[in-house]
Order: sequence, then C-alpha cells, then structure tokens
Amino acid sequence: MELNEISRAIIGAAMKVHSALGPGLLESAYEGCLAYELRESGFNVQLQVGLPVVYRGIQIDLGYRLDMIVSDRVIVELKACDGINNVHQARLISYLKLSGKQLGLLINFHELHLKDGIKRFVNRDFKTSESSASSVVQRVSEG
Repeated sequence: MELNEISRAIIGAAMKVHSALGPGLLESAYEGCLAYELRESGFNVQLQVGLPVVYRGIQIDLGYRLDMIVSDRVIVELKACDGINNVHQARLISYLKLSGKQLGLLINFHELHLKDGIKRFVNRDFKTSESSASSVVQRVSEG
C-alpha cells in the first residue's frame, strides 16, 4: 500500500474516532480507539514502541516512546492538548530521524474540528536518516 494511502486511512480513522468521542478525553482513550479502528481496517498497529538513541555506535534506551506505528511505515503521535506547539513538532521530527521512517502524523484530538489538529511531516532523506544527523525533514500540512 502506498504511503499516502496509509496516511489517508489513518486520518480517516482519526476523524471517525473524533466524530464519535469529540474533544476533551485523555490521549490514551483516543490512542486505543484509533488503534482499534485501524486494526479493524486491516492495518498492523504497534503502540508505545520504544525508540532508542544511537550515540557513537552505542544504542542507549532513554525511554522515548512512539505513540503508534502503522504498517511499520508511519509514526503517529497523538495529543489531547490546547494546541500543537513547536516542541511537539520538533519531537516528531526527531522521532522520524531516529527511527528512519519517512512519514509522521501529529494528531491533536483536542480541537473542535480535527482537521485543524493534524500535521503531516515527511522525512525527505529517510533512507540515510539512521546514519545521518543532518536529515532534512519537511513539515507539510494535510487537510
């Protein structure tokens, strides 16, 4: 399945969850419901995946956790907060670099209209990102 198709399916499932639950719940509620929707649609979904840092050839587990990986290709970071800020965006960009994944979605369920809380990030140098700290990551809004 194409990366854009996976992204569309994730966003569609998130919209379905948001329509049913609305804003205001804990992040964990949205995570569980989104994972359910995606699995029902046939996607492989991993939750709370550990992400070690490789420093000078040594793997160091620092407790970083990816909220969700879909089809082993897309990182999904979920929020239930007043707004997506620069720290949330920087964290997802770092996760893309550290994991070597090409696409990440940042979804904030605490929006009246979910489309206002979705940010799409593309790691434009994902094939070399595991070995290079200078990976270029581009932020693209999807709506």
